Amino acid sequence: MITENINIDYFIVLLGIFLILGVVTTKLSLKFGVPALVLFMLIGMLMGSDGVGFIYFDDPHLAELIGIIALIIILFDGGMQTRWSTVKKVAAPSLTLATVGVLLTTSIIAFGAKWILNIDWLEAFLIGAIVGSTDAAAIFSVMTGQNIKDKLSSTLEAESGTNDPMAVFLTVSIIQLIASDNTNIFMLIGSFIWQMGLGLGIGLSLGFIASKLINHINLDSGGLYPVLVLSFAILTYSLSSLINASGLLAVYVAALFIGNRQLTYRHSIIRFNEGLAWMMQIVMFIILGLFASPPQIMNWDIIWKGLLLSIILMFIARPIAVFLCTAFFKFTINDKIFISWAGLRGAVPIVLATFPMIAGIENSQLMFNIIFFVVLTSALIQGSSISFLAEKLRLTGEVKASSPYTMKFVSIGKANAEMIEFEVGNDNHIIGKPLDQISFPEQALINAIIRNNELVSPHSDTIIHEGDTLYILTDKKATTTLLSILNERKEYEQFVSATSE
Repeated sequence: MITENINIDYFIVLLGIFLILGVVTTKLSLKFGVPALVLFMLIGMLMGSDGVGFIYFDDPHLAELIGIIALIIILFDGGMQTRWSTVKKVAAPSLTLATVGVLLTTSIIAFGAKWILNIDWLEAFLIGAIVGSTDAAAIFSVMTGQNIKDKLSSTLEAESGTNDPMAVFLTVSIIQLIASDNTNIFMLIGSFIWQMGLGLGIGLSLGFIASKLINHINLDSGGLYPVLVLSFAILTYSLSSLINASGLLAVYVAALFIGNRQLTYRHSIIRFNEGLAWMMQIVMFIILGLFASPPQIMNWDIIWKGLLLSIILMFIARPIAVFLCTAFFKFTINDKIFISWAGLRGAVPIVLATFPMIAGIENSQLMFNIIFFVVLTSALIQGSSISFLAEKLRLTGEVKASSPYTMKFVSIGKANAEMIEFEVGNDNHIIGKPLDQISFPEQALINAIIRNNELVSPHSDTIIHEGDTLYILTDKKATTTLLSILNERKEYEQFVSATSE
């Protein structure tokens, strides 16, 4: 554990340094193409007892606790920023990869682990289960800001957000098989149905309750709304875990539900979660780096065995799983190659690798060292080459211009009003119309228009152009009506006109 006699001020100074190093490291990772998680873990390994010796840390229980809390926040942030309209188009292949794909990968890795490490079959399958899933934290961080086609990025993000429960279930189940003689396959199948079914139900239920409460409660401070949402994320995981349901699945489903609803203080909630998720990534990967022992991981025996297992994972297990799971879906060969290569491993396998140590499984230290090395090689080799591969396979889309205006939905405290930002698309029915000919609700007032990065003061005869960004102050009760008017397309207006003639 962390050295007990460490001065509290010294510890706080180290925490501040770690966070600053993490932020600077993120900037360097974007510049040089190295995944941030690799650099975070290297910082932890450098600062640990086997590095420069600043911190001694060897508590698997604390590492597991920190890892799970971080995963809750990271998964919740990923779900909040995922658009259901995009995900539903790839739901079938993503869920297939998240279930059948994990089973296939686990089985192939198990055969490799049995051959390379000379351990028994259950231990080999345990290693396969631990590294069988892609990692949401790694995928979300690497895919952020990339211009990879929406279909592929959505598939990878949806898979990584939903396959962690499968990996957790397999890991816990195999540990039970190793530790107990009373566990049988029928109990495990029933447990799987229970965990996934209840996890889905709890996620949807608490997501619905949270979104209703956020929009109807009137808190004194806008800063409390992000805290309220975070509280629901933690509550969702804890309630699910208490009844042996899948907490991670429940968290992702709840976040997906909340993130696709109209929310009061939406902008503040998203920005708060995004910043907190980055902070938790920094803390989690540094802690996992502290927990690792470089002399044990970087010795020749672990290196060559870990490299062989990484090769099996990257070039055999993952491609076979992807090609089989996507055989009946509309993906090109290049799509499948890219999805195979982009199946990054990250924090989840390392956190899961602490489970055998806590359970006292034989060879648990060997498993942790091998898994840590596999994650490092996966993140370093695959993560740093994703953009290059996407360009070579011609899978990049147009660079999405991010709006320079930060306001989306900003609630005006107790005034029961919202300021809405709306960007006019090329097929919007209000293009070419003066403001006095647009049937906005009486409670809505256009305050400003941004056109070609310049402010336009709105008047009754101001004509709307494609690409304009409108800032509209509206009563919360009129928000739904306003958005339905703003999102109406030209085709719909022409259809209504034709049918009324």
